[in-house]
Amino acid sequence: MAKKPATRKMRHIFIVSDATGSTCELVVKAALTQFSTSQTTIHRVRYVRNAVQIREVIRDAGKVRGIVVYTLVVPELRRMILTSGRKHAVPIIDILGPVLSRLTDLLELSPMAKPGLFKGLDQAYFERIEAMNFAIKHDDGLRPGDLHRADIVLVGVSRTCKTPISIYLSYRGFKVANVPIVPDARLPEKLFEIDPHKVVGLVIRPERLKLLRKARAESYRMDLPSYTDLRVIRKELKLSMEIFQENRWQTFDVTMRSIEEAATVIMELLGMHVPE
Repeated sequence: MAKKPATRKMRHIFIVSDATGSTCELVVKAALTQFSTSQTTIHRVRYVRNAVQIREVIRDAGKVRGIVVYTLVVPELRRMILTSGRKHAVPIIDILGPVLSRLTDLLELSPMAKPGLFKGLDQAYFERIEAMNFAIKHDDGLRPGDLHRADIVLVGVSRTCKTPISIYLSYRGFKVANVPIVPDARLPEKLFEIDPHKVVGLVIRPERLKLLRKARAESYRMDLPSYTDLRVIRKELKLSMEIFQENRWQTFDVTMRSIEEAATVIMELLGMHVPE
C-alpha cells in the first residue's frame, strides 16, 4: 500500500519592512519556489519605524509560531527586532543587514539608513522586479495563456531544473515561464502558438535524473515507483526529445551544469545579451 504523504501544518512568514516590503516579499517568494508546499501564509507588515510596531509583529509571529523576515535599514531597529525575536523564541532572518555590513567594509562608507530609498532606484531595477514576479506567477505551467508575454519559455520533464533556472534568468531581467512535460497530460495549446525561437527544451541524462528524483521522493516520503524507474524515465526523456524536435525548439543538456552556467548558455542560445 502506498504511503500517504505527511500532512504539513501551515507556516506563517511575516515580511517586515520600513518601507513597502515589496523587495523582501519578492526574495521570500523566490526562495519558496524551491519548496514543494502550498502550506505557507505570508503577512506583510509595512512602514515599521518604532519599537511598538516591532513588539507587535514579534508577538503576532509568536502566537502562530511564525518566522520573521525583515529589511530594516536603521541599525537600531535591526538590533531591536533581533533581540526581541531571540527573547520570544521567534526565528528571525535579516535580508538586508549582511549586505549593508559587507558593502560598508568594501566601500569604506556608512549607509544613510534612510527608509524607502529603494523608491529611487532606476528603471532597470523595476524591470528586474517585474521579471521575477512574472517567473513566480508562471512557474510549473501556471497561466499558460500568458506564454506569449514571456521572453524565454523552458520546457522539460520533472526535475530538469526548470524553476531554479527560471528564477535566475528572471533575476537577470528576463520574463521566463516554464512548462512541465507530464506523462499522459497534454501540453497547453498556447505553447505551440508562440515564437519557437524563444522556447528551450531541457534534457538530462537518465541516470542523473533518476538520482535527482530519488532524492526528492525520499525527502517528501513519496512512494511513487514509476517516478524513479529508469525505464520510465528513459521513455519520458525520449518523448520530450520527440516534442522538442517536432517543434524545432532548441535544447540544452542540464546534466551536471550549475544554474548560473545553464542560464548563461540558454541566453546565448537565444541570442540574448548577457547582462553584466
